[in-house]
Formats: sequence, structure tokens, C-alpha cells
Amino acid sequence: MTLTPELRAAIVQSVEDGFTDQIAYLQKLVAFRSQRAEEFPIQDFLFTDLRDRGMVMDRFAMNEAELAAHEGGAPFSAGHSRAPIVVGIHHPRTEKGRSLILQHHVDVVPVGPADMWEHDPYGGEIEGDWLYGRGAADMKAGASANVFALAALKRIGLQPAATVYLQSVVEEESTGNGAMQTFLRGYTADAALIPEPEYEMLVRAGLGVLWFSVEVRGFPTHVREMGAGANAIDAAYRLIGALREVEARWNAERDDHPEVAGTDHPINLNIGRIEGGDWGSSVPAWCRFQVRVAIYPGQKAKEKFQEIVDHAMAFARTDAFLSQNPPVLTQNGFNAEGYILEPGSEAEALLGRAHEAAFGTPLETFMTPAYLDARVYALYNRIPTLCYGPKSRAIHGFDEAVSLTSLKKITQSMALFIAEWCGTESL
Repeated sequence: MTLTPELRAAIVQSVEDGFTDQIAYLQKLVAFRSQRAEEFPIQDFLFTDLRDRGMVMDRFAMNEAELAAHEGGAPFSAGHSRAPIVVGIHHPRTEKGRSLILQHHVDVVPVGPADMWEHDPYGGEIEGDWLYGRGAADMKAGASANVFALAALKRIGLQPAATVYLQSVVEEESTGNGAMQTFLRGYTADAALIPEPEYEMLVRAGLGVLWFSVEVRGFPTHVREMGAGANAIDAAYRLIGALREVEARWNAERDDHPEVAGTDHPINLNIGRIEGGDWGSSVPAWCRFQVRVAIYPGQKAKEKFQEIVDHAMAFARTDAFLSQNPPVLTQNGFNAEGYILEPGSEAEALLGRAHEAAFGTPLETFMTPAYLDARVYALYNRIPTLCYGPKSRAIHGFDEAVSLTSLKKITQSMALFIAEWCGTESL
């Protein structure tokens, strides 16, 4: 369905008319403390809200056995969320257009020391053009855009003339299992649109991600006899150095992957958490650390993890202590492969038109080294998957914020895209 200039203008104005309500809605979402395993209240809120907006609702738990059996599933750990997935379903009176998945995640990363924030992490405070709070950008702004892009059509007496699935998931920040479970439940469509905070650009390629923990055991002694012991923390540091060799080798292979052209350091290995020892005056007997590392699109997650294990064990055999006490590497989160959005789809062309109508500039694309749930829809649903959203700053950091001007234009662009992709019919 090609939009007339009059309809395009009416949709853009409708988003404008509803934007004050959208800001208040986003502030309400930010107020939910929805860190991992704490997403029950926000999912309950969204279930009720989408139901009250006229959607047919589905709410379901993740199935560990199903996820473990699929190559795109990630291992469960003690901290894995048990919060439900919520899907709101819009059915048209007559199915004339193309179906669409709108997706967002509601889980957020920890806030860290609250005294290092200038703004209340859960306050949704506004200063100038920026709305602050943990998850304000990543990605509760996108959740508000999903809801209010559809609301903008309703405000002018229209609704999509195709089935739309609005999917609210958890575990995006840890495993990607929430999005995987929607696929395993059977949800699919002709395209997917995920408004992550992507600086008003479309993601052309997203890297895969692996999570794993490493445990090193030592032999404790009093520090006066330190030479007779084996310091597990020191051994862990040596092992981290060996893992950096894998990171360097993988980055040296970047020219073999044109999707990351122009990126000097696409593969980042992060030691995100470390703990060890029991007493300040004892040689530590144990150390555990958490690792996150990227892999290139097209690479198999299990194979790349095995490459890491092989390298770690080869290093351990050369180390006087580790050769006698080999480290244990365990996947405990992301087991996700990367994806590429191949150019030329009609979905991308329509989003390009919608973006230009809202922003007045052509739609740009880029590669991101971050994890994206878009990989599920691209790799397993095998549908055009458009990851595209507002400007942000400090996501995962202190004083995370989203630009309200950008969010409004993104919502306008999304509403235009939905109207053209799905077609419209009167309420």
C-alpha cells in the first residue's frame, strides 16, 4: 500500500499529538526495576495494557528443554529469568497486507553504584531533550514506540490490515532465550521491526556473542608461606592474558569478513566480573571470572567456544600450576550467532521511505558489535529483520538517556512503515 501525501501527513501529526502520552508511558516503564529475573511486574503491566488496547493476548514461560535442544538456544544458569514472555496480537477484519513482528525487551542491566548517577536510575527524569534512567534507551523507548506507533494509526481511525505480533521478551541482555522462545512457540511474520537504540540507523550486520565462566582452583596457605601455595587469582590473570591472544587472532581475521569493513577492533573480549579468595591474609584457593566475547556472522557459536577452550587448555599445559589444576570453562549465557541483513528487501526499501519522510534524510546502515535479538528472526524465522531506533547515550552506563526528539521521529517513521507494509483499514 502506497501512502498518499495526506495520509502520510496525518500519521506524522498523530504521533505528534500522542507524544506527551508516550513520554509519560516511557517514564512508567522506566520506573519498573526490571533487572534480570525481576521482570514480572513490567510484563504484567504490558499484558494488561496491550489487552486493554484491544489485542489478543498470549503469555508463556520459557521451555528449558526446547531451548537447550536448539542451536540458537543458550544454557540456563541459576540467575536465568523465569519471567514470562508477553505477546499482543492484532488481527485485522480482512487480511490484506503483510504481517509484522514488533519486538522489544524489558530486561535491563544492573545500575551499578547509585551514587555515581546524576539522575535517579528509575526516575525517568527529563532534562532538555533527554529522558534519563536505566533502560530508558535500551530499550524501553523502543517499547513505547511499538505501542504508540500502533496507537497513532488508531487515533486517526485506522488499524493495520494484516496480523501484527507485539512481542515483549526478557533475557535479551543475558541469553537471547526470550526471542528464541517466541520462534519455538511458532510466531513468525513477513518481516520484523525491532526499535533498539541504533542512532537512527538500520543495522546491516550484528555480531554473535558468547558468554562463559572460567573457574581456577588454587592451594591456600598463610601469606608468610606464599611461595608454598598456589594463588588462584594470579593464575586467573595469566589465563586472561591467554584469552587476549584469541581476541587478537580473531581481530586479525577481520579482512575475511566484509560486513565489518572499516572497523579496527570488531571482536571485543570483556572480563565482566571477577571474584575469588576467602581471606585477605590467605593465598586464594579459587577464582572465577565471567567472559563475554563476540564472533563474526556466519561462524558457529559452539565451534568458536570450543576454539576458546582448546586455546585455554593449550596454555594451561605450559603453566606450572594450571597444568596440574586445569581451568574449567562453562557456557552460562549467550550462545548466539551473528547475522547479516542482506540489502534489497522490500521491507528495507519501505523503511527507507518512511525514515526519509520523518527525518528528511536518507536512511543509513551500519554494523554493530553488540548482541541483538534480531539474529533470531534473521537466522531462524528467515525474514527481513529491521533493527532501527533512536539516539541514545550511556546505555549500560551511568545516566543512560534517550533523545526525545529522536524517539518522536523514530515513532513517526515506524508508524509510516507499519501503515505501508501492513496496509490499513478503518476501525
